[in-house]
Amino acid sequence: MRALVTGAGGFVGSHLTAHLRSCGDEVIETDRSTTGLDICDLTALTELFTTSAPDVIYHLAGDSDVGGSWDHPLDTFRANAEGTMSVLMAARRSGTDRVLCVSSADVYGRVPASALPITEAQPLAPVSPYAVSKVAADMIAWQAWLGHGQDVIRIRAFNHLGPGQSDRFVAPAIAGRIVAAQHSGARTIPVGNLTPERDLTDVRDVARAYRLLAEHGTAGTAYNVCSGHAVSVGELANQLVRLAGSDVELIVDPDLQRPVDTPVLIGDHSLLTGTTGWEPRIPLTQTLTDLIDDCRLHPGAGVSPTAS
Repeated sequence: MRALVTGAGGFVGSHLTAHLRSCGDEVIETDRSTTGLDICDLTALTELFTTSAPDVIYHLAGDSDVGGSWDHPLDTFRANAEGTMSVLMAARRSGTDRVLCVSSADVYGRVPASALPITEAQPLAPVSPYAVSKVAADMIAWQAWLGHGQDVIRIRAFNHLGPGQSDRFVAPAIAGRIVAAQHSGARTIPVGNLTPERDLTDVRDVARAYRLLAEHGTAGTAYNVCSGHAVSVGELANQLVRLAGSDVELIVDPDLQRPVDTPVLIGDHSLLTGTTGWEPRIPLTQTLTDLIDDCRLHPGAGVSPTAS
């Protein structure tokens, strides 16, 4: 399979391209940081897609900073919504049919306990600027299927983590602080809100799900990619402390909390599993161990514990 990945230089993109190549796929990578391509540049995208002629496009590029979206909502919306529309239009113009558009479980917002675990039928209720940009991107992808008959797969990815993740996200932020404290001898580290519960999947399992959906997904359909289990940020932090062999104390700092935080996100991956046979394989303890090892290889991480 000949695959083109937007956002290939990012956290998920780097793991996805590695997985695709391990499956024997030919991969074309594009990322603003390496190729300079603006995901909203329709002309440049059309030229790239026409020249490279991929069988499938994995659209991962965009703004993934949930907490930061409160400070730059227009930039976030443009990258995620307008960027998705540009990718889909360029795909149609170049003759590339199948496109996987990766969205986020943040589109579901605050879901009552009675509606957990969350299925793809759950109404969308975004509470952050990032989330509403992803709702727009999701609807743009759906319209491409409904209005143009374009072979689009919509993916609603729940929280994923693993080695190489930016410290703008909670697990690598805390892991980096723990490792830094071990080096400096500090006895405490600051953290944000420890109460939210998140459905966590190893990024390598996520990459495997994406390729399976590229092969077997039904056009126009939205799929949750998740583990089906929730872990509180506090439990996650305590596991990181234990796995790192540390006795550092976690101190909640109100200044490190988001304006709005969704209390619980737990997904249902029955549709994904029924369509592709996918199940998560990598246990959380292995993921966190790999994350700590990665922080030790790249000291200085762990400066932004507000994201989740």
